[in-house]
Amino acid sequence: MASLTCPYCFARVARERVAFRCAGSPGRGPGCAPRLDERLAAYTGSTATASLPPVFAPPEPARLRIGRAPARRADCPECGQTTARRACPECHNPLPAAYCETPGKIVALVGAKNSGKSTYIAVLLHELSHRIGAELGTSLVACDDRTIERYKRDFHRPLFGERRLLAATASAVTAPRDPLVYLLTRTRRRHLRQRDMSLTLVLFDTAGEDLRSRDVTDLHLRYLAAADAIIFLVDPLELKSGEGDPDGDPVNVIARVTELLRAGRDVPHGRRLPVPAAVALTKIDALPLEGSLERQRDRSDVLDLDDREAVHEQVRALLHDWQAGELDRYLGHEYAEYGLFGVSALGGVPRDGAVGTGGIRPYRVEDPLLWLLYRFGMLDGARG
Repeated sequence: MASLTCPYCFARVARERVAFRCAGSPGRGPGCAPRLDERLAAYTGSTATASLPPVFAPPEPARLRIGRAPARRADCPECGQTTARRACPECHNPLPAAYCETPGKIVALVGAKNSGKSTYIAVLLHELSHRIGAELGTSLVACDDRTIERYKRDFHRPLFGERRLLAATASAVTAPRDPLVYLLTRTRRRHLRQRDMSLTLVLFDTAGEDLRSRDVTDLHLRYLAAADAIIFLVDPLELKSGEGDPDGDPVNVIARVTELLRAGRDVPHGRRLPVPAAVALTKIDALPLEGSLERQRDRSDVLDLDDREAVHEQVRALLHDWQAGELDRYLGHEYAEYGLFGVSALGGVPRDGAVGTGGIRPYRVEDPLLWLLYRFGMLDGARG
């Protein structure tokens, strides 16, 4: 039986070993009373929301018929109540049923300081819930209440409600925070058959200073070792100028993260990493554009492979024009598959710490994710 990766603590867990949490006592009915869950409290760093009914192990595999899928429901050994609530046996965070039962993919997103990570995350999730979701026929569901609250408080409310720019991300050393964990589900229809596929988006809004040293990177980005794909965000103005702090240089940041990926996957130097890498130049609206980058992607439920290749080659040409061809060469040496992109979350220049008068007009923010969906077999590609 295949294993899955917990999108919170990133432990590898055999599917038949996924734990259950008792449903508890509704009102005065039977069921276990809440108690302090020490493993969950250790993960969250607080006991405030860690008083819940107990977690228990699933039925013994020996009791399951050979070839039978892992149990979807189980009886609590203490109160006898049946529950369908799944939980990671290591950190006790909840695991969505769809994530336990379908192939899941973890996409990691990182970027250096000033690359626009927070704004990109806010707009990408908004687009997936609205325009892109309708276009592709996908559903995007937060995996826990912490994700719902944090997205509303730190991303959606200030940017879309108050129309002000998001503040620079504080270091995780001084301001620990939860990842944003979403389940993206799509029904793919081919040859009169359909198949539901899921993708787990695990997004950490990592501060630039958290990427300065390999030790800190290992501490705060260890989820990269479990990533099935990665999206790098790069500030093109910094690349173009060739100035700035060497520790925050996009090439150096990508190199540090790549080393972590190699260590986590035990891939020796000389072999390319089997992790698709999307490298996106952010704030592309601030540059004079031509060719494929000058126009929006045609709306479709397939990936336009001609457009994808044209954008890749145009961004590659820009890198070499800026004397930043080293980035392109490095990616070619280190990754079996990589794609170059140009995106803009706002679609215009902000003014005085607020969204510009033209409002939020996303430009190709979905392109890196659509390419990854294509690589994962969740999206068809077409030419012409």
